[in-house]
Amino acid sequence: MEEEKMIPNVGGQEAGYLFEFKPDGVFLTVYPSDGGILFELSDMRQVLKEYGVIDYDIEVLARTLREAAGKSQKLADHFEAPVDWPKEEGTSENKDGKPAEEKKEYAKFTIEITKDRMKAIVHIDYKAGNLKPDMDMIMEALQSKKVVFGIDSQAIETGLEDGAEDFIAAQGIPAINGADARIERKFNLNIKGRPALSKYDQADYKNLNLVVLVKKGEILAERILQTAGTSGTNVFGDEVMARHGKPKPLPSGKNTIVKDENSIFADIDGQIVDTGSKISVDPLLSISGDVGVSTGNIDFTGAVHVSGNVQAGFVIKAAGDIEVKGMVSGATLEGQNVFISGGVQGMNRGKIIAHGDVRASFAENADIQSDGNIYITDVSLHSQLQAGKKLIVEGKRGQVTGGTLAAGEEIRAKVIGNFMNVSTRLSVGVNPMLQKKYQDTCKEYADCKKRLSQLTKTLNTLGKIDMSRLPPERLEQINSLTRSQFPLAGLVERDEKIIRDLEIEMQNIKKGKIRVLDTIFPGVKLKVNSAMKNIQTEQKHCTFYVEEDVVKTGPY
Repeated sequence: MEEEKMIPNVGGQEAGYLFEFKPDGVFLTVYPSDGGILFELSDMRQVLKEYGVIDYDIEVLARTLREAAGKSQKLADHFEAPVDWPKEEGTSENKDGKPAEEKKEYAKFTIEITKDRMKAIVHIDYKAGNLKPDMDMIMEALQSKKVVFGIDSQAIETGLEDGAEDFIAAQGIPAINGADARIERKFNLNIKGRPALSKYDQADYKNLNLVVLVKKGEILAERILQTAGTSGTNVFGDEVMARHGKPKPLPSGKNTIVKDENSIFADIDGQIVDTGSKISVDPLLSISGDVGVSTGNIDFTGAVHVSGNVQAGFVIKAAGDIEVKGMVSGATLEGQNVFISGGVQGMNRGKIIAHGDVRASFAENADIQSDGNIYITDVSLHSQLQAGKKLIVEGKRGQVTGGTLAAGEEIRAKVIGNFMNVSTRLSVGVNPMLQKKYQDTCKEYADCKKRLSQLTKTLNTLGKIDMSRLPPERLEQINSLTRSQFPLAGLVERDEKIIRDLEIEMQNIKKGKIRVLDTIFPGVKLKVNSAMKNIQTEQKHCTFYVEEDVVKTGPY
């Protein structure tokens, strides 16, 4: 015990506390103060640790600090003095042996809890002290923050040893949301309308892969069921609830059958029609010869294949695609996608209408309208072509001469006009199909609203009549008028919504452009968005676009 008698006391009355190291134990006195508790428990524990006091009564230590009664309280029975025991608290020796003042302070640190309560991050400011915090201090701070889950002792120890200013002390387990049910389609409709490639990798526009066919009994789609979520736990030990996956109905449509509750199969041979919400199979109508006197007009719910020609004056309407291997001469075709291998001779009487794309080898005096794209592989002569997206005249000659061409996004051709300066009009940047639909809807809306207004006035006038004096047939007429106002009001409301949607869609149309691979001749009149330009001189390999309401010319 001789060594213990040489151990100096730590602190004093001026410091506000006094540690005494005596042969019979370690004692602490905390002097009264008007300012409340002046010392942190962690500070006192650090002093004890530095002076070799390992086993002590922490409850007595905490009570002594709290009471600050100025009485000596025994904390431990024994202690172990380190080899480099300081001669006096807060002092060291210089080279000449004289003590030098050295103030020891712990670096300040804070515990940050992230907003999602999934991480506890320690931030240490080493500029505010010359001693590193220890594990006990970090653990005590976490406990004060009520962090009880995911504490990583190894990460704390590593962060302190490395002197890191920021490190994660605790990390929760995030919840894992369940996956929604999904429909896995076993077919690919993107191949529709793509020309087959020959053995020389040349596009064969006579073999257009028009439809995607399916045989009876083939699988169309499979439903992958939703999964349950897995709950997590935050650093406070609270459960974090997970979202379970949402179910999804099977998109089983016409001519399909459901097996095993999660698989859709074709119930007949035919063409796959996928609207997104429904997968159906439409039968395929094949005409081995011409559409003409022997067949009459055709109005079909599926797809139509014609191996011959469509003669003048006849009509083909199809809910699916139309493919004609021969020519269309003065006939009317309306379908989803329209493919005409032999081209169109409009004869100023026929019309081609497609809700998707149109492909033809040539167009002469033709009227072609497409909500999607129009592809002409040879020439367009004196025709009216309107495409909602792109209008492409490229292939053999790729020439546009005469007529009016309009597209929502782009017109592209090899040659536009000719050396005789034939008048040819091109317009881009305004979807002609949307514009026509908008105009038609506005006209219908005005008509319905006028009829509804007249009907309302008539019913208001009749409402003033004593109905009990009217004959039964007159009462029935009035009741019929009353009933008719409701569907008419519904039409007005529907048209109002369509008009609003079309206005938004037309506002979102991109700036159009006209691209000329080879030559554009004088006599061609261009309209790009709202800007106009007349071609005065022959130009080659160029692109026309609008900038600051002016049609500019750039390279192809």
